[in-house]
Amino acid sequence: MTYRFKTDLKWSDVTPKSAFLNRRSFMASAGAAALGSIAGPALARIMTVPSQYSTDAAPNTLEEITTYNNYYEFGTGKDEPARYAKALVTDPWSVTIDGLVDNPGTFSLDDLVSGMTIEERIYRFRCVEAWSMVIPWNGFQLSALLDKAGVQSGAKYVSFETVVQPENMIGVQRGVLDFPYREGLRLDEAMNPLTILATGVYNEPLANQSGAPIRLVVPWKYGFKSIKSIVRITLTDTQPYTTWKAINQREYGFYSNVNPNVDHPRWSQASERRIGAGLFAGREDTLMFNGYGDEVASLYADMDLLENY
Repeated sequence: MTYRFKTDLKWSDVTPKSAFLNRRSFMASAGAAALGSIAGPALARIMTVPSQYSTDAAPNTLEEITTYNNYYEFGTGKDEPARYAKALVTDPWSVTIDGLVDNPGTFSLDDLVSGMTIEERIYRFRCVEAWSMVIPWNGFQLSALLDKAGVQSGAKYVSFETVVQPENMIGVQRGVLDFPYREGLRLDEAMNPLTILATGVYNEPLANQSGAPIRLVVPWKYGFKSIKSIVRITLTDTQPYTTWKAINQREYGFYSNVNPNVDHPRWSQASERRIGAGLFAGREDTLMFNGYGDEVASLYADMDLLENY
């Protein structure tokens, strides 16, 4: 199966709802000034524009996107996050940026996104269970935030950490994983224009079960790499701890690129099931790098992708 990317998208192609408005109001942190032009207009005044990287594949419905989720802090069943994530407290929210950066600090969400261009992107989003969705994310390039933070020359990796609210998260209470959930990228992966911090879907703020209020989206990797509800971003010179690799390195490597030639030890990843396609719909061939090879294959030109899974 071949996908092409639209460079002449019309609003009617991908956006059935009004322009993205996020009216959350957050207290400004003392460190906001260090990031300079990140601070500025509120979320409600940021315009949404189509992205050149959007696929022409039909998007899933908002109901499908928000009722079939992986978010172990709210249970291991695909339907549990939609049932339990309403308990997540997202206002106020802050994100700490630290490590090898010139401008470390703790910033409100409003401070982080103000001054950014929120773009609409449609990604074919595949997960380790070999299911897929097409999701019209609203977000901005992670590289823009890292540029404002001032990445130091010694930085090689970016580490991410999810919020932990034990009183509100049934999965944390059950001890499903070793929380907080943590993930990481190599710096060049983080700086790729396809790597975004998403703040919405279909021009609406993220639902809690989708990773509100801000999450990572790395569309050429399996879904668990796209960490939800981020509260810390750390620049480091060593490969960071990642939750699933720590739990079971045999099944979950650090890179976790979509690769139909690397089977999960318990199932094939050569094909996938599209959520919403219908009970009798056939499976689709999994595309290398989720179809984004032109944009990201060069990142791994000197690597054995069977060994570095």
